[in-house]
Amino acid sequence: MKHQPFEVGHFYHVFNRGNNKENIFKTEDNYIYFLNLVKKYLLPICDVYSYCLLSNHFHFIIRIKDFNELPENFKNGKTKLHQPFSNLFNAYTKAINKKHQRTGSLFQEHLKRIQINDEDYLRNLIVYVNTNPTHHSISNFEDYKYSSYQSLISKKDSLLKREEVLNLFNDVENFKYVHKVKKLNIEAINEYLLE
Repeated sequence: MKHQPFEVGHFYHVFNRGNNKENIFKTEDNYIYFLNLVKKYLLPICDVYSYCLLSNHFHFIIRIKDFNELPENFKNGKTKLHQPFSNLFNAYTKAINKKHQRTGSLFQEHLKRIQINDEDYLRNLIVYVNTNPTHHSISNFEDYKYSSYQSLISKKDSLLKREEVLNLFNDVENFKYVHKVKKLNIEAINEYLLE
């Protein structure tokens, strides 16, 4: 898969898995810690539209913020857009290695990222990411705790771009319906999946 640089104002499907397909999330605390690192490192530079964390891999649908929304160190070129991702994965790996008495890399070599330039493709990926626990026969996606689905259908405060996601599906009821019937074009996104 070709390495793509991050560009301001663009959507991306960001995903990776554990080195040698090993688990990257071993305990419930690991999932929560990872999401806190996402908040710390990624939210200053991007908006999260959907995500799913499974034991050995993760998916995020993000949009890099517009230039005028970025922190100053990114605007002046002192920090590159990929650096927060590197910081996130390094911080997480160090913590997991320490907690679980392990050494070495936790993630596969490079973070996978695919630029999303089509709204239909974006919708298909959102459904795929949110239904990933069912796809992998781990859990019913509607009940899974470590994906964006519950937050997107909720009325509680969220750091996700809930309104923008629901608008892609017209409203929350259609969003639920499309997910329930898994009305997605898997062939359209198949070449970009982690399987």
